[in-house]
Amino acid sequence: MAAVVGFLRRVQGGNVDTVRWRRRPPRPRLSRDRLNPLDLRTDDELFERYRFRRPTIMFIQDRKTHPSKRSLALSAMIQLLVFLRFVATGAFHQLVGDAIHISKATAGRCIRRVASAIANVAGRFIRFPSGQDATNVKRMFHAIAGFPGVLGCVDGTFIRIQTPTENELIMLNKLMFNLIIFQMTCDANFMVTNCVAKWPGSCHDSRVFRESVLCQQFENGQHNGILLGDSGYPCRTYLMTPYNTNDVRYRERYNSALCRTRVLIEQTYGILKRRFPFLSIGLRTSPERACQYVITCVVLHNIGILRQDIVSLDPRDLIIAGPDVDEINHGNNSGFGYRELIARQCFYY
Repeated sequence: MAAVVGFLRRVQGGNVDTVRWRRRPPRPRLSRDRLNPLDLRTDDELFERYRFRRPTIMFIQDRKTHPSKRSLALSAMIQLLVFLRFVATGAFHQLVGDAIHISKATAGRCIRRVASAIANVAGRFIRFPSGQDATNVKRMFHAIAGFPGVLGCVDGTFIRIQTPTENELIMLNKLMFNLIIFQMTCDANFMVTNCVAKWPGSCHDSRVFRESVLCQQFENGQHNGILLGDSGYPCRTYLMTPYNTNDVRYRERYNSALCRTRVLIEQTYGILKRRFPFLSIGLRTSPERACQYVITCVVLHNIGILRQDIVSLDPRDLIIAGPDVDEINHGNNSGFGYRELIARQCFYY
C-alpha cells in the first residue's frame, strides 16, 4: 500500500487528495451461442427432435423466461431446448448435454430449472371448465354419443420410476414395479382439465379420485355436470360408470355410448405418451421430481393443443383400454339410480 501511495504522490505532485479512485464498470453478462437449433433447422426437423415447432417453442419461452446471475450463462432458449430434448427422448443427462456441447451437470440443472418454471404456471393451462366453457364442453360431449351434461372423462395411468431410497414398498404395485400413479380428466378436444400426480403405485384409481380436490368440488356441488369413468371407479351421481351386465337393450346402448365417449381419455394418454416417450419408458429420478415432470408435460401438451401444434397419430398407436373387470362399490348406491335414469331416458329406443 505504501508503494502505491508513493507512486501516486510522484504522479500528482504529492497531492493524494486530487486522485480519484474510479471503479472499473462491470462487464455485461454474455450468453454463448451454442449452435442454437432454431437457426439451423426447419420446423419439421425441430418437431422431430423437440416435439414442438418454432412458433410454439417461442411461445413457451416467452412464458418461462428466468434471468441468470452467471457470466457466460446459457440463454433461456437454450435451457428450454435442453429440457424439451430430455422429455422428447428420455435420454441420460450426459447424452442430452453432448447434443448441445454442455456438461452433464449443466444439463441436469437446466432440466430441473425449466421444469420448475413451467410447473409454476400449471394453473394457467390446466383448468376445469366452468361457466360458458362448461356449456361448450357439454355440447361437444353430447354430440359424440348423446350423453347429457358430461364435463369430462376421468382415468388413471402409471409411470415407472427407479427404486426410491425411502418408502420403497408403497411404490410397488401388484406386479412388483416401482410406479407413480397420475390421474387426469380431459374434454372432447383432448385438453387435460385436471391432473393429480402424487400417488404411489400401490394406490387404486378410486382412492386417487376420492382424495382429489376435484372429487370434493363435485361433492360440494361446485360443478353442474357429470364425469365418465370405467368400472374401477365407484358409481356416483356425478360419476357414471358402465353396467357389469348388458341384460337389457338400453343398458347395452348405454355401455356402448359410454365406451365411445370415455375412450377420449385413453387417447389423450396415448397422445401424451407419444409426444413425450419418456413417460412410457420410465424416469430415472426421485418420485417428487417425477411428479413435477409429469405436470410439466401435461402443461406442454395443453399448450400444443391450444397452438394446434399436435402430433399426427395413427389411430392404432393410441392406447385404448377396456373397462376393468370388477365394479367398485364403496357402500354408497346413490349413483346407481341416477345411472339407471340416464340410461332409460337417453338410450331407451
